[in-house]
Amino acid sequence: MQYVALGRSGLLTSSIAFGAMSLDCPEIEALGDGAGEYVCSLVRQAYEAGINFFDSSRVTPVSEKRLGNALYGIRDHVLVATKSRGLDGEAVQRDLNVSLECLCTDYIDLFQIECNESVPDEKGRDRIYGKLVELKERGSIRHFGLVTEDLSIAEKAIESGLYESVQFPFNMIYMDPAATLVALCAQRDVGCIAMQPLNGGILRNIPLAVGFFTQYDNAVPVFGIHTAEELQQIVYFAGHPPVIDDKFKSDIEAVRQHYN
Repeated sequence: MQYVALGRSGLLTSSIAFGAMSLDCPEIEALGDGAGEYVCSLVRQAYEAGINFFDSSRVTPVSEKRLGNALYGIRDHVLVATKSRGLDGEAVQRDLNVSLECLCTDYIDLFQIECNESVPDEKGRDRIYGKLVELKERGSIRHFGLVTEDLSIAEKAIESGLYESVQFPFNMIYMDPAATLVALCAQRDVGCIAMQPLNGGILRNIPLAVGFFTQYDNAVPVFGIHTAEELQQIVYFAGHPPVIDDKFKSDIEAVRQHYN
């Protein structure tokens, strides 16, 4: 497994992240009482393969709780991220309190704010940014970033210099103009986290989807994991990426043309 410096945060993350928001997916829910044990097995397989970055969210409480249980015994050896959609400082604090309990930890390595309308800053009346700074000073969170599906908001967050990481959609279908933001993150020393690397499950060619990211050494894709087989494929091709040649590029272009 290769590792990536997440901007100026100082966090050294595996080149692929485990998207824990999918731990309540139909495939896992179908296991009934065995779902929790299966999740523990998935997380341990990922950890043993070198994945040290687990990304969750308060909007998927079942998944967050399952991740917390699965990290028992290895919590101090991994990086845990979660998110809040709180609209003000108090809501952000409440979300964090619940996340800490669900994840069975007393700190979050990367706490992320989900925003699609504006970038919280020092002057915001919502006091979101001020709360993030306060939580970091108290040690409840180690670092904080912003998550958005709006690329203009992502650009503003990167340019603001206020956030240590920015997470936005990026994959071989949703490539332009997101690729420009990946380069901007590198220039501004902001951690770059790619959400929806399989474009919400539309992309089925895992070797191509994983290989795509070898062209961007500062981007960390978060793959939502549903099954052990899917995890094994992602890990394998992360360690054995395809050669970036003319055929590889033409295959990516063919996929883009098909979906666009």
